[in-house]
Parts: sequence; C-alpha cells; structure tokens
Amino acid sequence: MVYNRLIMKNKIIFWLRQQVRAAGAQGIILGLSGGIDSAVVAALCKEAVGSNRLLALLMPIHSHPTDLEDAKIMARKFGITTKTVDLSGLYDNFTKLLPSADKLARANLKPRLRMVTLYYFANKLNYLVCGTGNRTELMAGYFTKYGDGGVDLLPLGDLFKNEVRALAKELSIPEQIIIKPPTAGLWPGQTDEGEMGMSYPVLDGILERMAEKKSQIARKIKVDKVKKMVQQSEHKRQGPAICFI
Repeated sequence: MVYNRLIMKNKIIFWLRQQVRAAGAQGIILGLSGGIDSAVVAALCKEAVGSNRLLALLMPIHSHPTDLEDAKIMARKFGITTKTVDLSGLYDNFTKLLPSADKLARANLKPRLRMVTLYYFANKLNYLVCGTGNRTELMAGYFTKYGDGGVDLLPLGDLFKNEVRALAKELSIPEQIIIKPPTAGLWPGQTDEGEMGMSYPVLDGILERMAEKKSQIARKIKVDKVKKMVQQSEHKRQGPAICFI
C-alpha cells in the first residue's frame, strides 16, 4: 500500500507541473480550509511548484476557529505562504440584499464567494486555481456548482475519499486533520457524513462498485440513495447545456 501511495503522490505532482507549464501560468492558488482534502492538495502543490509559486487563501465565513487554526498549522508545517481574506462581512452584507431563502441556498453562497476571491487572485498573479474535490464528492455531486466546483485543476478528482486518507498519511499531514470529521462548513455543526446520511466508507464502497460495475453489498436503501444522488447531480459534472440548432 505504501508503494501505491508513493505512485499516486508522484503521478499527481508530475501532472500538476505539466498543467501549470501547459497553461503558461506562474503558479497555483488554492483555498486552505483546515480539512484533509485541501491539506493534501496544498502539500502536493508545494512539492510540484515550490513555495514561491504557491499561495493558499484562508477564507473564513463565520467559520469554526478550529478550522482556521488547523489550516495555519498545516501551512506552517509545510512552509506554505498564506493570506487570510475574511469574507464574513461580505457574506452578511450580501445576504441582506437578497430575499429570504432556505438554509442550503444561503450556505451555497459561501463556496461561491470563495471561488470569486480565488479567481481574483489567480487573475492578478497569473496562477491556476486548484480545487480540492475528490472522486467520491464528484460522483455523488457533493460540491457546489460554480463554488468549490469552479476550478482549473482537480488533482484528487480520480481518488476516492479512502485513497485521499491514505495519501494524507504518505504526505505526513497532521493527524488531527486526518481524523477530524469532514465538513464543508456550510452551517454550524454541519458534517459531510451527517448531511449525506451515510459514512464515507459506505459511500466509497457503493461508488467504487458502481464505477467497476460490480454487484452491490451495501443495504439497498443506501445504494438507491447514492444512485439518486449521482443521477440528480449529473448537471454539475457537465458544462452548460446548449440548444443546438
């Protein structure tokens, strides 16, 4: 398994270098949230382009203080340059301009504001925006369209969550980041697994078997739920629909 982790690590680092070179970009920018996915991506990008060509933005929006502290711990350990852009005030003022809506509509503004901020700096510096989504999230549609899904690069896009965890250990990501419950920070107390109604190991297992066209072993109610998630989120994985004449 260690050998496989090393192969994954080296392949992604090489791929990142190729992407930056092909785009004629000067470097990479990403959002560092304090979670495992962004930590892994940050460590890989650091090895790919070096500290002088990498910028990690810390973009709290009424975020839990622990997430910000974990992001700073990660950045210090790997020598990653960071810049904090607190978007809380902007989010508050923006929502005041809009009509009332449900919790999810308001929550999805957060990753979209972060996307706008990342691209502002990307344009300023001629950097590529590196996303942190993994294969589990992409297949299940567990990301915000034109939010955390609005990026130039997805180095973890072919890795399931369990593979990301394995890669995190290979990269020596701080243990408290590896074991903390994954959350998008959409609202207080929100966790990925709580929102989806199942654990990542269960979700990974179902999605892996779907991808490999194998018979499912999970409970039918879980399998049906995941299939519905995949079906209903297909529009997120495609470009804008075009009416061809």
